[in-house]
Amino acid sequence: MERQSPRFLANYGSILLLLLGIVVGSIIGGFFPGTVVWLKPLGDIFLNLLFAAVIPLLFFAIASAVANIDSSQKLGRIISAMAGVFLGTIIIAAVCTIIALWFFPVDAPQAMQEASNDLFQGNPGDTWGDRLVRFVTVDEFYKVLSRENMLAFVIFSFLVGIAAMRAGSAGKSFRKFLVSGNEVMKHLLLMIMKIAPVGLGAYFAYQVGTIGPELFGFYAKPLGLYYALGAFYFVVFFTIYAYIAGGRPGITRFWKNNILPSATAIGTCSSIATMPINLSVAPKMGIPPAVANVVIPLGATLHKDGSSMSSIVKIYVAFVLIGRDFFEPTTLLTALGITVLVSIVAGGIPNGGYIGEMLMISVYGLPTEAIPAVMIIGTLVDPMATLLNATGDNVAAMLVGRFAGGKSRLNIDRGLKTDDAD
Repeated sequence: MERQSPRFLANYGSILLLLLGIVVGSIIGGFFPGTVVWLKPLGDIFLNLLFAAVIPLLFFAIASAVANIDSSQKLGRIISAMAGVFLGTIIIAAVCTIIALWFFPVDAPQAMQEASNDLFQGNPGDTWGDRLVRFVTVDEFYKVLSRENMLAFVIFSFLVGIAAMRAGSAGKSFRKFLVSGNEVMKHLLLMIMKIAPVGLGAYFAYQVGTIGPELFGFYAKPLGLYYALGAFYFVVFFTIYAYIAGGRPGITRFWKNNILPSATAIGTCSSIATMPINLSVAPKMGIPPAVANVVIPLGATLHKDGSSMSSIVKIYVAFVLIGRDFFEPTTLLTALGITVLVSIVAGGIPNGGYIGEMLMISVYGLPTEAIPAVMIIGTLVDPMATLLNATGDNVAAMLVGRFAGGKSRLNIDRGLKTDDAD
């Protein structure tokens, strides 16, 4: 019994320090809001280090995974399973939100007249084709290294991995380089995470000190509904997904190793910042590297259950605000289509959902009176949305590992035996 304490500290010491930092930061932000301005730079430093590391980590993780997929782990099978899981969970989240809004209608919030017409960015004369080209490609190589062009960077890394795989023996040295780079970047992540308790604690202090009071404003009811539904979806549906992926052992592995990703997601409000943590815990969840290194990085940009739910809530509130019926069949179908697009457009960066919100306003042709409600809700639901977006990538990877090659692909039931792990 005496030896269990050092083992417990070794296994959970970093998590306890992280939770301590978050609790202390929340207390400081709640009781001493005037100090959060001085603490915010500490959180920004930690977050910037993560952002600086995530670009090379993303490249090596995706490229090395794709380049080294063998004949028993066909890329097409993984991609097909991933597309089905991503689309399925996004639609399930959206439908659950629609049902919740039907049973718990939200009253129209007070319209804020200081709507800003400056929120629309970009060229107003652009066609959908122009926007699509800018979204998936860049015209200069250096631009692909920016997290503002994350989807273009993911596509580039994916194509490099395919090219390295197709190069055969001539690309052997390059594939080794990709694997080595992936390991180096993982160790860099471990170094950065040493300051996570201070960084996340400072970030929590800033969030509580600045955003916290607004939770009791005009939009308390839609916000309360979103957070309640989000918590329900997080606990119940993620548990169901984990069970489908690996049975009861899958549930245990998922929740046991989902603490650090959840804390990082809430603290940073960024799927991209959480993505390195997700990659580090994926093996403990029994997710094969070939699946984790493809699904989790792609999921950071393309798979967003939380954004799906927030998109529906924002459309609903905007419609209530202007007196239009949200539950018309055509409106609902359009909302589901927009939600799928928003879940892709909303990049894995803090407040990246603004782009998706402008897309929603544009498609529906909503008046400017709807903009403040959409922007405020989008900002205030960001912590819960990021929690669902980021940690949903882990359970999605578990599902892909299950569907892409059967339970043997998800290393859940290996126990003392490893013969069937492959």
